[in-house]
Amino acid sequence: MNRVTDSPPAPAPSRLAALRDWLAYRGFGSFVLLALVLLVVMPLMLDVFRLNLVGKYLTYAFVAIGLVMAWGYAGVLSLGQGVFFGLGGYCMAMFLKLEASDPVSTKIQSTPGIPDFMDWNQLKALPWFWKPFEHLPFAIAAVLIIPTALAFVIGFAMFKRRVGGVYFAIITQAIALILSVLIIGQQGYTGGVNGITDLKTMLGWDIRPDSAKIVLYFVNAVLLLLAILFCRLVQTSKLGTLLLAMRDKEDRVRFSGYDVAMFKVFAFCLAALLSAIGGAMFTLQVGFMSPSFVGIVPSVEMVIYAAVGGRMSLVGAVYGTLLVNFGRTYFSESFPNLWLLLMAALYIGVVMAFPDGLAGLYETHVKPRVASVLRRVSRNSRSRSTLGSP
Repeated sequence: MNRVTDSPPAPAPSRLAALRDWLAYRGFGSFVLLALVLLVVMPLMLDVFRLNLVGKYLTYAFVAIGLVMAWGYAGVLSLGQGVFFGLGGYCMAMFLKLEASDPVSTKIQSTPGIPDFMDWNQLKALPWFWKPFEHLPFAIAAVLIIPTALAFVIGFAMFKRRVGGVYFAIITQAIALILSVLIIGQQGYTGGVNGITDLKTMLGWDIRPDSAKIVLYFVNAVLLLLAILFCRLVQTSKLGTLLLAMRDKEDRVRFSGYDVAMFKVFAFCLAALLSAIGGAMFTLQVGFMSPSFVGIVPSVEMVIYAAVGGRMSLVGAVYGTLLVNFGRTYFSESFPNLWLLLMAALYIGVVMAFPDGLAGLYETHVKPRVASVLRRVSRNSRSRSTLGSP
């Protein structure tokens, strides 16, 4: 009599396989890696001075991920993101400057209780539009609302008239130039070319010591990670699909009954909002804000951050921002006479060698190798468990 033996049950998926699948789900692995780099590796490897520099670079990364959403996903190239970065920074700087300009601290001025640059320009009272910034909730609301409202006005006026492409990029450049000239010209109200400086405390908390810089770094990094998660949520929703469709086949989306102009307005406003948050965090991290971050040059540099990182990758935009700014710092310190040429070579080299930016390098070279290693380890663990079973 023959014995009928049941075939052994298929082995359950190993923990490594489950981990591989979880990390691969919607690109979550790259986000986890970035979080580890920002929250663990950087603080352990760098001193306070360098960590503060990285914190400053991360404020630019807010602009870069905003450009990924506007330029990479919606096809809206803005060369004036410095406008929104600067507006967010100035809104926060106005609150901090008023807190530092109390009557006791400014008693040597001819008019105590107002910012020093106003006293130098012979203003006798605080301007009306400065007074609401005495309150932090208003300043935070202004950081979020004012740049977004300006972006809505610009976007609605342009996109409803089907102005786009290179024409829209040139218009945003012109707006950046106009705002920087306006800030410099109104020295008595904005601090002029020097900007708003000598910022000391926020609600009595001194933002200048090293301990405060470390706290602000972690706040900045966590906010950036949350912003990436929110943008990823938008990308994986129906709205993100429509943004991609609009970028590739705008007329087809319009003929399907969707208001293409308002989709573009949304993407532009989202990029402006993220840029403004970065500007506010820059003011806290660095301790000043000036018109040098508003004009055409910084706005174009912010586009380069996204291009180097990969204009379709949120995580890649952060790495692109870090790479470009680390390169600028290293080249300017080591080669003060050649650093501009070296930076140009870095931009051109990365874009030519990796058309999809650092994100493309990760997708084509790093990610397949990591997946291959995890599959090999998973197979070995399954085979050992099978051999060891009775």
